Amino acid sequence: MDNLKAVREVVEGPLRDIAGRFSRLLADDWPHRALVIFTLECTGRPRKVAGDREITDKVTIAELAAIKARLEPGGQLTTTATLGGVIRPVWVLLDPIGTLLVLVPRSNRGSLPRPGALAEVFGLVATSIRQQVTQASPDYLAESRAASSERARTIAEMAVAHETALATILTTLRSTRLDDRRARLAAIDSASAALLALRSTQKRDSALTEEPAHAAFGRLRREVRQLLRHHDAELEFAAPPKDGRPLPGEIAHAARAMTSTAVLAFVAQPVLTRLRIAWVVEETALRIDLRDQDSGRLDVAGLRRMLDGRAKTIGAVVEVDAIPGWGSRVTIEVPFEPASARPGQPELADLNPREIEVLRLVARGQRNKTIAGALGISESTVKFHVAGVLKKLNVSTRGEAAALALTAGIAGS
Repeated sequence: MDNLKAVREVVEGPLRDIAGRFSRLLADDWPHRALVIFTLECTGRPRKVAGDREITDKVTIAELAAIKARLEPGGQLTTTATLGGVIRPVWVLLDPIGTLLVLVPRSNRGSLPRPGALAEVFGLVATSIRQQVTQASPDYLAESRAASSERARTIAEMAVAHETALATILTTLRSTRLDDRRARLAAIDSASAALLALRSTQKRDSALTEEPAHAAFGRLRREVRQLLRHHDAELEFAAPPKDGRPLPGEIAHAARAMTSTAVLAFVAQPVLTRLRIAWVVEETALRIDLRDQDSGRLDVAGLRRMLDGRAKTIGAVVEVDAIPGWGSRVTIEVPFEPASARPGQPELADLNPREIEVLRLVARGQRNKTIAGALGISESTVKFHVAGVLKKLNVSTRGEAAALALTAGIAGS
């Protein structure tokens, strides 16, 4: 597998489908039934899976954590492990940055072929995932927000259903009408343990998908000090309280990325002597507030362009004011919950930046070959993006997609 163009297409596409693209890339050289990528950095969807759904639908975070614990960073194994509730032969790689790859081979025999080559290509994929998370790209934020919302809903439903069922069992088994005291006590112990396990599972999942606001701000403070280590500006940080509500993972990543972007814009002014950076956790949103009292020559238009992609993806509201001679202020209101789509409105917010570019050119009547030349990608990649656009917009033809683009006003932008 020496096709760098194919590797580029894996890392270039939407993050939520990266496991499927990577699985297709590896299919010839490393035949497998299922593929799992596991990274705790991606809070919205730490498991990225492709292949046999009898396996991938049942894979748990606990199973992957157990496999990961068996390797040192940069290591690889041909072994057996519990995956999807069944002991299976697996090929395993742990990238030096801590991202895990698990393949279930098609054949039960044979060690991992060409581990060095697989490690190199997986390293590119792992680095791409990490960069999207670190930079909080709009594509990552869209995936993470959708995944964490669905996870929270599912966990809540399961927790209520299971807790009700187990509580009913406990009530029944505690009844004095049952004669076998020892059996009753054993059943009570088992049900109590199940309740505790269920609650601890919910807490563990919350720990993977949320970050305390105070801790997230602490990471931001360290990052900003590193950014401005050679700048003389005095920095004032106003952190949220330690006992405040935790932030959804995608909100924490977006808030740090957007704050850092705004800080760099403030630093680019001719004069900056003092900068105040504050996060305020309100009931339904995180409010980011940056202000100075210097030249008031902040590049308002440029900063808005840099913040626009992330802001639209997570429904944030950005306000930028700069008054020459008085100072500049940036406020960003980031809602904890995504706004529901308005009835009858085409849902274009799910499209990532590359898909928007493709849709814009489709709406101008351009064919795949022309689009490929304009964007510097292969024609097959254009076909992939067009198919993704049609699916997300819930339409079946390019004409319908073009009509939605024209209605939304993006065809000529």
